[in-house]
Amino acid sequence: MTANSATGRRGASVSNSGTAGSVLREPLASEVAQLARIWYDGWQDAHARILPAALARVRTLDSFAQRLAAALPRVRVAALPEGPVGFCLVEGDELNQLFVSAAARGSGVAAALVRDAEARLWTSGVRLAWLSCAIGNERAARFYEKSGWLRSAAVTEQLAVPTGSFALEVWRYEKRLQAPQPAA
Repeated sequence: MTANSATGRRGASVSNSGTAGSVLREPLASEVAQLARIWYDGWQDAHARILPAALARVRTLDSFAQRLAAALPRVRVAALPEGPVGFCLVEGDELNQLFVSAAARGSGVAAALVRDAEARLWTSGVRLAWLSCAIGNERAARFYEKSGWLRSAAVTEQLAVPTGSFALEVWRYEKRLQAPQPAA
C-alpha cells in the first residue's frame, strides 16, 4: 500500500492522487462493465491497427469484462465522482495492464496509476518489475520511458486467448523499484 493511501473494506481503499480530481481505489464489482469499456476502447485505439487481426478478433468487450472480473483483486481504479477513468492491474512482478479513458489521457491519471502499481509491487516484495508493450505502440513506449521504465528486449509472449494461447512479440520494459516516498 502506498504511503498516501488508506485501506478499508473492499472498494473503500482510497488514495488522493491530486490528479484531475481523481482518486485511486479498489474497484467495485459493479464497475466491471465500465472498466471493460475503458480497456476495450483503449485496446482498439492503441493496438487494433498494429497487432494481427486474429488477435483483434478475440479481444472483444466481453473478453475484457471476463478478464477483469477474474483479476479484480489485483486491479486499482482511478475514479472521478462520475466513475472510473482508468485502471491498472498487477500480476506477480508485472505491471500487467494499464488503460486510461481517452478523456483522461494527459491528465496525470496514468502516471498516478503507475506510481500506485510500483508501490504495490514494492510492498509485495518485487524489486525488479516488468511490463510488456506492443511493438509499435509508440505513445505507450514514450510514456513508460518518461516514467523511468527501460526497454530491455523484444520477447515473445504467449497471450491467453479463448482457444489457448497466441504468440506475440512485444517490447519488455523493466524498472528497478525503490521504496515509495511518504506524501509531503
